[in-house]
Formats: sequence, C-alpha cells, structure tokens
Amino acid sequence: MTTIQDIVRSINRDLVPAFEERLRSVLGEQDREWLIDQIVRLTLDAHSLEEIDRRSEVEARARARTERAVRVRELALDEAALAAFVAEHVSTTRERLIAEGYLAGDAPEKGTVLLSAGHRTDTGESLLRRAKDVLFALLFGDDSTNTHLARVQQELLTLTLPRSKTDALDFMRASTELAAAGNWQDPDNVSSDERADNVVLEVQFGEVHGELVGAGIVRCLSLINNLQVNEQVLYARMINIEETTLIV
Repeated sequence: MTTIQDIVRSINRDLVPAFEERLRSVLGEQDREWLIDQIVRLTLDAHSLEEIDRRSEVEARARARTERAVRVRELALDEAALAAFVAEHVSTTRERLIAEGYLAGDAPEKGTVLLSAGHRTDTGESLLRRAKDVLFALLFGDDSTNTHLARVQQELLTLTLPRSKTDALDFMRASTELAAAGNWQDPDNVSSDERADNVVLEVQFGEVHGELVGAGIVRCLSLINNLQVNEQVLYARMINIEETTLIV
C-alpha cells in the first residue's frame, strides 16, 4: 500500500534535477569569496563555527571602537560646542524627528521593540551616531580624545535599560553593570516592565560649572531613545559624588 512517505519521495525524485540546475545557476552568480566562506562553514562543526563568530564579533567591536575614537576626536568637543548641541536639540521629540525626516512615520510605538536602521533615514542614522559620539565624549572624553571640558566635580550617571536593548549603548558596558527587575505598570498596557529583565549601568563622569555636561547627557540619551532604544520612559539619574573611596 502506498504511503505518504512514498509519495513525497517520488515527488522529490522528480524535482531534484530541476532543483540542482537552479541551485547551480544561482550559486554561479555569487561572489567567489562568499562561496568559499560558505563551503568552509558547512565543513566545520558547531564549536568551530561559534569560535569564528566570536572572533568576528570581537574584531567588529574593535573596529567600531577605533572608528568612534576618530569621530570623537573630530568633534573637538568643548563647552561652546556642547552648548550649541544642547540648544539645537533641547526641544527635539519623536514627533519632530518624524516630521523633519529623521525617523519613519510607521516606526514601532514607544515601549515596544528596539528601532532598527530600517526605521531611520540616512540623516537619522547620522544623528544617532552623532548623539552616541557626543555622549561618549561627555562621559569618557579627555585631552586624548580632543575633548576640552573644565571638569570640576565628579557625578554618577545611573541608567536603567531592558537587557535586550543594552547593545544600543554597548560602549557603556565597560562601566558598572547590575541586574535589576522592573516594577513599573504602564497605565496604557503597552510596555509594563514588572519583573522585566533590566540592566542598571553606572558611569562616573566629570561635570563642569553650570552642569552643562549633565544637560548634554540628557539631550544625547533623549535622541538615542527616540531613534533607537524606543522606551516610553528611559530611567536615568545623575548625582554628585562628594567623595569616592576604595575600601579594602
């Protein structure tokens, strides 16, 4: 008696020649180096593939750090440039970013998923990159990064993010990182984070007279949230550190 498996095998035999011909045709149009890479990956075991992927990720992060360092030096951030940046973006909102062509009008609503490059225009991508570079300079910049801010006191930035969105601020991952469960209930039931897997990032930074660095950090985080992180409320706090002591 004929079974379903017999029927499937019969159909497969009929389709194999056409499939093979089509596959050869498509592969023949691909880049030679890409084909070699794919063939090598097919011959490796899972452990070897994980190691290759890990090395590729490390190399990509190293390139990103190098490229960011170059861009931050080109910013030549000082108090005048920072004041101009804050003034330029003091009233920037998600609605304004959409209206001015930085963000797609159909981008997922706040409190849902991380926004991808597909939700941003080229100018939006450039603005996001600039906001991250300015934030890096504000938190970590010094003479070596061509950042010239007369820092007079130490403050601590505490930022809470869903763990799934921390890659948006990957350059802050070297700071103190703590696990935290969310406890906020959204009245609109869009993004309640009760018991959510959150991460608390803490970074110590130098502030200038007039707290201009803090104002710049707020502007940067607002842009990053509206263009990528996409939280309804991004929890951030800055406090003055009177004295820092190492206890052994």
